[in-house]
Amino acid sequence: MISSVRGNVLAIAGPAVIIEVGGVGLSIQVTPEHALSLRVGSEAFIWTALVVREDDLSLYGFADADELTVFDALRGVTGVGPKSAMGVLAAMDPGEIAAAIARDDDTAFRKVSGIGPKTAKLIVLSLAGKLAIAPRGSIASRAAASVEQSVLVALVGLGWNERAASQAVDEAMSGATESERASVPSLLRLALTRLGPSQYAGSNTGSSN
Repeated sequence: MISSVRGNVLAIAGPAVIIEVGGVGLSIQVTPEHALSLRVGSEAFIWTALVVREDDLSLYGFADADELTVFDALRGVTGVGPKSAMGVLAAMDPGEIAAAIARDDDTAFRKVSGIGPKTAKLIVLSLAGKLAIAPRGSIASRAAASVEQSVLVALVGLGWNERAASQAVDEAMSGATESERASVPSLLRLALTRLGPSQYAGSNTGSSN
């Protein structure tokens, strides 16, 4: 069983990342949000679950132990495969999943691709009382973090180095209004203002060579 991996990120392609471990590149399926948090060339630690089938060996990766716990629990429900379990984790964090089950609310699960009404209800019934996971802060704080991450990715994509981009995003967040913190275009404009037009032009020029 491969329970976790640590190594350099070689590539990120959609929800799949390739981590080099001992000279071997391991392809790991993660949620889109998790993929956005990783950087090519940086070291990453990922909790993993190895799913073995007759004709396939697949690694699924998670940002923390709670996600792995929920993934394993979901896979134990009849009709829920690893891809559907990852779909649930892409839509909700572990705390939200546990809260929905505690409320006997299957609505959120029915919104996940590949999970129908019967399976959604079965998830709630099968996992009732089995997930003791605390909430991860407010929806607003998670949304703000997502906006910050998107702006950082955009700046790095435009040619800025990650350190300068991260500092600009932090400065933009500190001086932004509540509505600007919730908007990727608005926060991106504020971050570019802090980086300065002359630096931005130089960054683009350098990245094209």
